[in-house]
Amino acid sequence: MIILIDLQHPAHLHFFRHLIVDLQAEGHTVRVTGWQKDILEELAAEHRIPMEIFGQSGGRLFTMGKALMLRMFKLFFMMRKLKPDLVLSIGGTFVSIPARILRVRTYVFYDTEHAKVSNLLAYPFCTCVYVPRCYYRSIRWQHERYNGYHELAYMHPDRFTPDVSVLAEAGIGTEEPFAIIRFVAWAAGHDIGHDGLSLSQKLQAVEEISKYCRVVISAEGDLPVDLKDYGLQIPVARMHDLMYYAQLIFGESGTMPAEASVLGVPSVYINPLRLGYLEEQEREYGLVSNFRPDEFEQALDRGVSILDGYDRSHWRAKGNALVDDKVDVHAYLKELVLNGAA
Repeated sequence: MIILIDLQHPAHLHFFRHLIVDLQAEGHTVRVTGWQKDILEELAAEHRIPMEIFGQSGGRLFTMGKALMLRMFKLFFMMRKLKPDLVLSIGGTFVSIPARILRVRTYVFYDTEHAKVSNLLAYPFCTCVYVPRCYYRSIRWQHERYNGYHELAYMHPDRFTPDVSVLAEAGIGTEEPFAIIRFVAWAAGHDIGHDGLSLSQKLQAVEEISKYCRVVISAEGDLPVDLKDYGLQIPVARMHDLMYYAQLIFGESGTMPAEASVLGVPSVYINPLRLGYLEEQEREYGLVSNFRPDEFEQALDRGVSILDGYDRSHWRAKGNALVDDKVDVHAYLKELVLNGAA
């Protein structure tokens, strides 16, 4: 079988990387494409996954539209030459239309309800869309809902074992409590028209949380001068190891709280954009606390209350309950690819 996998974000590489290794080991041809987005290329290199990079995210709306069309054309001619049996993608923004024209089966996986424009460029044209059950929007086109989260494709305990040596690598003591604060660049297509935390709020978050534990910051782009000393200096592929030992994840990213939930680490998510999976992880498991930016003070109070009297076993039990309730998403994904369920 010949399979093309297109990646739009570093988290997408995590979602597919175990599948890529398994399929190649079983003799299938897997070609991976991506574009210049954050640390995607660096992450692929660290996991030794060959990837062809073309196109770049960010910029003005017109520039993004031009990049979209150019990348679609590139993928169209690549597919016409490669003749894949199946195309896989999260989001599917670039591959769905070229694959439809060439009549190639395309499975799109997604969990971001507010990405309306990119969803309209993918959902009507792909063979099937796969979304978590907690995805709160209706889908008019062929789709399937499954009982899981993207993060369970790579953070499931059958595939992830934390490495405590990451603490020394990050300069953190083995018994030293710490929190990870995450800031995003607000440059994705679905971020247009939205803003995150102000500089004063970021400084306040660091100041308050530092009263209870050490703070380290993971950020897209450069940190403000006043926060540079808190920046993480570890290989990107080691972030999940570090997250496992944290007491709290606090910030603007939607992916990191979901990853933390699987690990049994509590998080506070501050973002104007709703995410069905984080709302479920708050409602059903109490692992995520969701807030809008105008609720920053409440969000910070919540983070402090988690750290005050922190009980790791309490949170680990919640994470175990989540994993027990959900499917092994890697196994689900592999079954779809090999048996053509759609």
